[in-house]
Amino acid sequence: MNLKIFFLSLIISGISFTSFAPTPTVQFVLLKYSGGGDWYNDVHSLRNLARFCNQNIGTNINEEYATVEPGSPDIFNYPFVYMTGHGNVVFSMEDAKNLRTYLTGGGFLLINDDYGIDPFIRKEMKKVFPELDFVELPFSHPVYHQKYNFPNGLPKVHEHDEKIPQGFGLIYQGRLVAFYNFECDLGDGWDDVHSDPIELRTKALQMGANIIQYVFGING
Repeated sequence: MNLKIFFLSLIISGISFTSFAPTPTVQFVLLKYSGGGDWYNDVHSLRNLARFCNQNIGTNINEEYATVEPGSPDIFNYPFVYMTGHGNVVFSMEDAKNLRTYLTGGGFLLINDDYGIDPFIRKEMKKVFPELDFVELPFSHPVYHQKYNFPNGLPKVHEHDEKIPQGFGLIYQGRLVAFYNFECDLGDGWDDVHSDPIELRTKALQMGANIIQYVFGING
């Protein structure tokens, strides 16, 4: 694992190397990709998820998120990258090379299907990992069984095509490097843009917290 990513994972789990220094804060980051898709969608999602995680799984995440482009060296400052949108996504070859280095070095990408991103993200992630395909994670996968138990996989947060929600992953050398929630729309639940019932919003936040807990190896 990349040492910078490892150090950040220690920070998010609340470990401090001195008894007198305050625990540093980790910041979520939103991926600003090209192609004309609305990468900026669900503006309150990451703030609400950070707040929920801080209150419920003991993290210390900055509630103000940053933005980063896939080809930027700044991406290596963040252990967890969030990507969302409805439409077109385009990665240049430099973007793809940088993302691959980031993900194989210990970083993690969460992709939220806000409806319509599916054909674009599958094609573009092939530039990043030509040798890999998205695989559906079984309901027994640990990401569904962290602090919160989801025995039937992802919750259905927002209805689009009356399809079942599915969780797909890219697995590189035995490690889950990207998680893609399809026909689920966790981001809408975190942002509450459709005035969803509190029970549904809570499930979305709980599933998001599970992903964070899994990625950083936080003890429940």
